[in-house]
Amino acid sequence: MQSIRIASVLLLCTGFAVAQQPAVTHPALAASDQPSSSAPVEPKTPHSFDLSAIDKTADPCTDFFQYACGNWRKDNPIPSDQTRWGRFNELSEHNRYLLYLDLKKAADSPKTELQTKYGDFFAACMNTDLANQLGDKSIQPMLAHIDSITDKKQLGLLIAHLQTDAGVPVFMRFRVQQDQKDSSKQIATAGQGGLALPDRDYYLEDNPRMEKIRGQYHDYVVGVFKLIGDSEDKAEGEAKSVMEIETALAKGSLPRVELRNPDNVYHIMKVTDLDTLEPDLDWAAYIGALDAPHFDTLNVATPGFFKAMNQVVEDQSLDSLKSYLRFHTANTFAPWLSSNFVDANFDFFQKTLQGQVEQTARWKRCTTLTDRSMGEAVGQDWVKENFPPSAKENMEKLVAALKQALAQDIQSLPWMSEDTKKQAEVKLAAFRQKIGYPDKWRDYSKLEVKRDDLVGNLRRSAAFQWNWEINHLGKPVDEKEWGMTPPTVNAYYNDGMNDINFPAGILQPPFYDNAKDPAVNFGAIGVVIGHEMTHGFDDQGSKYDAKGNVKNWWTPADKKAFDERTDCEVKEYDGFEPVSGTHLNGKLTLGENTADNGGLRIAYQALMSTLADENKSADTKIDGYTSPQRFFIAYAQVWCENRTAEVQRVAAKTDPHSPGMFRVNGVVRNFDEFGKAFGCKKGQPMMPDDACRVW
Repeated sequence: MQSIRIASVLLLCTGFAVAQQPAVTHPALAASDQPSSSAPVEPKTPHSFDLSAIDKTADPCTDFFQYACGNWRKDNPIPSDQTRWGRFNELSEHNRYLLYLDLKKAADSPKTELQTKYGDFFAACMNTDLANQLGDKSIQPMLAHIDSITDKKQLGLLIAHLQTDAGVPVFMRFRVQQDQKDSSKQIATAGQGGLALPDRDYYLEDNPRMEKIRGQYHDYVVGVFKLIGDSEDKAEGEAKSVMEIETALAKGSLPRVELRNPDNVYHIMKVTDLDTLEPDLDWAAYIGALDAPHFDTLNVATPGFFKAMNQVVEDQSLDSLKSYLRFHTANTFAPWLSSNFVDANFDFFQKTLQGQVEQTARWKRCTTLTDRSMGEAVGQDWVKENFPPSAKENMEKLVAALKQALAQDIQSLPWMSEDTKKQAEVKLAAFRQKIGYPDKWRDYSKLEVKRDDLVGNLRRSAAFQWNWEINHLGKPVDEKEWGMTPPTVNAYYNDGMNDINFPAGILQPPFYDNAKDPAVNFGAIGVVIGHEMTHGFDDQGSKYDAKGNVKNWWTPADKKAFDERTDCEVKEYDGFEPVSGTHLNGKLTLGENTADNGGLRIAYQALMSTLADENKSADTKIDGYTSPQRFFIAYAQVWCENRTAEVQRVAAKTDPHSPGMFRVNGVVRNFDEFGKAFGCKKGQPMMPDDACRVW
C-alpha cells in the first residue's frame, strides 16, 4: 500500500492490483530451479476483436456475454494453475513472460547495477534447493523474538517490529495517507486488519459453507504450527487461540460496504488519546518503533476495531497472543519457505478457498514477486522494450476525447441542476492523468539484496517499502507517484489525487491496437478510460471535490436524485446470481457498476463524435459488423472469462467488481444504443423496461 490510496481499480488482479555493487556476470540458474514440467512457454499474443470468439448460435438480445464470448469461453477452459481465466489473464501472462525473460537475463548476465539487484532477487526466489535445505530456519529468529517477550506491555514494540521490519500483517494496519479533508497533506492513519481469511464474514456467518471453511482453516493453522516444530496437542491449542483472536477482531471490524463511505473511516485523534482508546497496548513503544517523523495527531479510521483489539489483549493470555503472532509470521512467509510450507499454504488458500487445481509455476510466482517488490526497478527496462512513445501519444488523444464526451454527458443530464453541473465540470476540468510509467523512478540504492537469502530479501524489501512510505508523513503530496507497476494490466482512479492512471501493461491488445478501427479501440480501452473517469462521480468519488477533498458540492435535490439512480443499480445487481445460491452485493459493487455503465456510455459518445469529425458513417461494416456493433463486441470481449465456482463465491464477498458476465450483460441492458445496434426489442433481457442510468 502506498502513501497514495488507490481508490478504484478496474480489476482486482490475482497476477500482477517492495551500497550498490558493480555489475558482475553470474552463472545461469541451477537446473533444479526450473522444473521441466513447468518450463516457461511463451503464451499466445492477445489480439483485439476476436471473430472466432463469437457464438452466433446465441441471441445477442438475450445474452450478449454468451454471444460475444461463447466460443472463447468454450475454447479457453481455466488452466490448472489459475482460478479464473479471461482476457486480462491472457495479457497478464504475456506481460509476465516478457518480464520473466528480462529477469532471467538479469540473473544470468546483468549489464547494470540495477539489473544485478533485481536479477539477484529473482535468482534467490528461484533457488528451491536452498529453500528446501533451510526449511523454516529463515523465520526462526522472528519466532524466537516473539517467544522471548514476557509481558503484554512488550506487544506494542513487537508488533511494530513485525510490521515494519518483516511486513507481517498482525492486528491493525498503520499507513501514511492523504488527509481527506486537506488532500495536500499526508497524515498517519491506523485501521483494522489482522485477519487471514478473506473477509470478516468468514468468521461470523452461521451457515454450513462458512462453518466448513472455518474447520478447514483451523486444520491449516494446526498444520502450520506443526511445521514450525510444535506438537499436535500444542498446535491444537494454539490454533484455538488464533481462531478466537481473529474472530474477536472480525467482530470489531467494519463491513466492506461501510468502509466505502469516507465519513466512516475518518476520525482525527491526538496520539495521546490512543491510550484511552486502547489502554492495554503500549502505544508510545509502538509509535517509537515506527521510525516515523514526529506527529501529534492521526486518523483512527475504525475506532471500534481498536476497542475490540484492546479487549483481545486484555482477555487473551500472553501465550495465546504469542501464538497469534507466531502463526501470522509463519503464514506470511510460508509461500517462500520449503516445499512442505508452500504446499500447505497453497492447499488451503488457493485450492480450498479458490478452486485452483495445481500450484502456479515457480518462475511465474518469482516473476510476480520481483515485480511487486522492485516494480519500478524492473519496470524501467520493461517499458524500454515494450512501450513505444507512440502508445502514450495515442492514449492522450483518447483521454481527451473521453473528457469531452463526459463533459457533454454532464450537460445532458436531465436530473441535475445547473449549479451542480458547474461543480461537476470544475472537477472534470481538474482531472490529471498518468500514462505508462513514472516520470521519475524510485531509487532502490538503499535496498540490500542477497542472491542466497530470499526471506531476508523479503524482509529487507518490506522495511525498504515501509521507510519509503513513512517518510512521506508530513510532507506535501507528490502527484507524480504511481500506485501500480508498469507491466500491470489494470488501471485506477484516485479520489484524493483526482487523477486517472493507466500503466503501460494495459495499453496493448486486446485493450488497445493502433491497427484497429476507432470502434474497437473506443469499445475496449475507451471504456476503460471512461470507467476510471466515471469513478470521480460514483457514490464514493462524488463525495470528493476537484481538489480531492471530501466536500459536498451537490444541491440537496440533486443528491436525492443521484441516490435514487444509484439505488436502482444496487437493486439491479443484487438480483444477479453468478453461481447458484450466491448473489452479488449491489452496495459493495456499486462504484464499479456505476463506472462500467458510465464508462460505456461516454466511450460510445466519444466514438460517435470521432466518426462525425472524420466524416465516417457508423453504418459502414467491417467483418460484417457496423461501428456500433463492433464497439459493443470489443467491450464485451475484454470481459470474456471463466471462473471457478469457489472464486465466484469468494468474489461475491470481497470483490467490489462484478464478474465478467454481469460487467457485460448488466451494462448493455442499461444502454438503449446497444439494443438499437443489434435490433433488440423492448422487453428482451438485453433491452428491459426497467433500465438504470446514473451518468
